[in-house]
Amino acid sequence: MPELPAGPTAPPTPPIRLTELLAREELGLRGIAGPAEAELLWVHTSEMADPYPYLLGGELLLSAGVLLTDPDTYVSRLVEAGAAALGFGVRPVHESVPAELVAACDRYGLPLIEVPPKTPFTAIARAVWRLMAEARLRELRRVTRAQQALATAAARTDPVPAVLHQLAAQLEGRAVLLTADGEELHAAGRTPAPEVRAALTRLSRVVAPVVRPAPASATDTLGTTHLAAYALGGGQGLVLTLATERREPGDHTIAGVAVVLLSLLAAPHQGADAAGRSAALVRLLLGADPAGVAPLLGGAEQWTVVHARRSGGDPVDPLTAGALGAALGSALVDAGRGRDAVRVLVPGDDRITPQPGWTLGASAPAAITALDVADAQASRSLGRAEATRTPLAVDAPTSGLAALLPPGPAAEHARALLAPLTEPLAETLRCWLSLHGNWDRTAVALSVHRNTVRQRIARCGVLLGTDLDDMDVRTELWLALRQE
Repeated sequence: MPELPAGPTAPPTPPIRLTELLAREELGLRGIAGPAEAELLWVHTSEMADPYPYLLGGELLLSAGVLLTDPDTYVSRLVEAGAAALGFGVRPVHESVPAELVAACDRYGLPLIEVPPKTPFTAIARAVWRLMAEARLRELRRVTRAQQALATAAARTDPVPAVLHQLAAQLEGRAVLLTADGEELHAAGRTPAPEVRAALTRLSRVVAPVVRPAPASATDTLGTTHLAAYALGGGQGLVLTLATERREPGDHTIAGVAVVLLSLLAAPHQGADAAGRSAALVRLLLGADPAGVAPLLGGAEQWTVVHARRSGGDPVDPLTAGALGAALGSALVDAGRGRDAVRVLVPGDDRITPQPGWTLGASAPAAITALDVADAQASRSLGRAEATRTPLAVDAPTSGLAALLPPGPAAEHARALLAPLTEPLAETLRCWLSLHGNWDRTAVALSVHRNTVRQRIARCGVLLGTDLDDMDVRTELWLALRQE
């Protein structure tokens, strides 16, 4: 099992807005200076002339001004300490908020709240804690919903793009999966400005495994955009990057869930089974007898070759191809390149089922020594599936009357009958007959122009010296082609 990043932790308690506290009518609080917006992390009461050493930042400081002598210095020290706001209680010390204090708060940009005589400081503290508890509950519920949505996305047939799409939706931003070289594998959400994309690429290098030691995550800002990068586990050097216009306390937890899921989805197959498959492939490359390495591939007597393309024509990367292989029950997957079909080698002769988002062509079950024939069958089946717009086409094994023909004489007759045809002509004839003589579907299946199909079929008729509109001729040619 690959080493995964540490699991996500519970989100911190989110701050509350000062406007929420001012909205509590029972407290009678009134903002009289400074900006109206501020975020409160906690409440502190102090009557010291300089409470600076005892402040952590983010406090709503409550005071009756017992030792207030120099409002300007007092406020400047509060701002320097990072206090979020000042709540000043009138009476019994001051009949009203000193004008000098109001002016200083406006000058330094510190929100100043007038606390009426009948409102005890403890009531304000209790209201703040209650608001913070409510905010934490809302954030926990948001994180829980996001976790459930990400887990559901991970169970889809295209889990990596689905998880990224859901992550981008939950954080209302951009989510991108990058390789260690900075190549974009998958992306979801609104495309950011070029400078944001460049900043994300730079940030991804901070957590890339090539940097030793590398942190598990990194954050940055560009203007009002919040940036984050997370290294995925599994040893493949993948990095998740995020760009959002806001950053809530639970966002890091949500991103942590996505990192764990993506690490699992992107992890390479490991263990003894994978080692055996790797050994078999190496031996095949070195010229070993396929029958001799079959036990290393799982010992199956029959194998099915599957060719696949995304139904919408979307490009396929190794992660998406691997997810298809997992859905079909095999780790033996060739993702191909560009528009090349994904090829999956499925052990056994179990029935291949359609997969959402894919067009599949499957061969008939074959022995490992006949995989080249099965591969050709799967390619034809995929072409037929695309031509007929069906999610799955299967090359059925020879059966019925064709199975009753003596294999030796039948194959010899087929070779003699089809000898005048080149391989491209024979393949075109096979596809055309399998699609009941439909020119357009044959063109789609072979990825050629309709006129090319007509020319090739006409050439077949000339070389074979026969009428291809005759059903008896078509039947004999079809049986001959099936003997190959």
